[in-house]
Amino acid sequence: MREKLLPFVIGLLPILMVLGNSMLIPILPDIEEDLHLGSRWSGFILSSFTIPAALVIPFTGILSDRYGRKRLISISLWIMILGSILCIFNGGLISLFMLGRGLQGVGAAGTMPLAMALIGDLYQGEERSRMLGSLEVFNGIGKVAAPLIGATLAQLVLWDQSFWVFPVISFVILVGLRQTVESTKGVRKLDVKEFSAVFLSKGRLLIPLYVIGGTGLFLLFGILFYLSYHIENTFHIDGFFKGFSFIFPLGAMTICSYWCGKRLKTDEELGWTYLKCGLITMSIPLGLLIFFSSLGSLMFFLTLSFGGLGLMLPVINTFITGSVSEQERGMVVSLYGAVRFGGVALGPVAFGVWKQDPTQMYIITFGFTLMNILLFALLAIRTKGEDRTEIQQTFGKSPR
Repeated sequence: MREKLLPFVIGLLPILMVLGNSMLIPILPDIEEDLHLGSRWSGFILSSFTIPAALVIPFTGILSDRYGRKRLISISLWIMILGSILCIFNGGLISLFMLGRGLQGVGAAGTMPLAMALIGDLYQGEERSRMLGSLEVFNGIGKVAAPLIGATLAQLVLWDQSFWVFPVISFVILVGLRQTVESTKGVRKLDVKEFSAVFLSKGRLLIPLYVIGGTGLFLLFGILFYLSYHIENTFHIDGFFKGFSFIFPLGAMTICSYWCGKRLKTDEELGWTYLKCGLITMSIPLGLLIFFSSLGSLMFFLTLSFGGLGLMLPVINTFITGSVSEQERGMVVSLYGAVRFGGVALGPVAFGVWKQDPTQMYIITFGFTLMNILLFALLAIRTKGEDRTEIQQTFGKSPR
């Protein structure tokens, strides 16, 4: 029973993080009207969640190395619950609502990154790869479901009552953790010298992987922002049907993440192959959008491209999580989480500027994918010989 429940409990953590912003998008007009805000506040309502989360994520990882993953996840969930309650009982005060959003962001910092670190602690080899792939599946499910949940709740309840979703999911996770994960003490504290040593010894592996993963999510959320804008303003499609259009690219990413996680297992070379295929599959369709940019072409090429991203993310997660020891894992994985979250936050901002000239936007997007391919080529060259040992340890192998 525990083995079946644990993946579900851990999988709810990234869903909780995704809901933090994506669920609110359909109910933003109601929030603005009830709190007497202008439309310019929409971005601030979202950034009041993302900015605190991005700033706090690295610290949660370091603290989890010292005090234990379960304890930090639990504290983060209680902060999420407190923030949600302030949003629910805001009394019409924008300051109280924004404080609640900020606390939600602080709580979200201990969800997805610590879920990855916890999987690294609890699983080895094939099971670790499978679980990290499943984590991306839950992440993708959250991205698909969040706008639909928000749109549905907007029709059923007042906007402030929608925030009960967060305490309910948080309580489910807290109970699940209590039943499935034993309380453990943190390992020794990592000081500044050790922090530097980790990146001096493994930075040429970790930093390119950070950039590839963060850039992939930057492009994902940026292009989804443009797709939402394009569908609404060009074709005047909004609400549920606009949310439904996101199912195709996000569904492709989720399916490919699941497929990759199931097959990655303990095969190091297969991981490199999936990462290379994912980069190429993501890059070529985005390049073709420069020449073919009708709505049908956009949907088709985005679906292919996000399928490539789905192949990449489980491999990157596995390489990063397994390449460091337990006492380093929380810090290293949380820094990766901060980079990912930074990409998520900056994507809509950048594409909001670039969308004025779609052709130029597609050229810039294709340029980012070529940069990722170049980073992969450098990474593949640098991880020959001695650096290959780190990857082999990721898959539980001894160096050849």
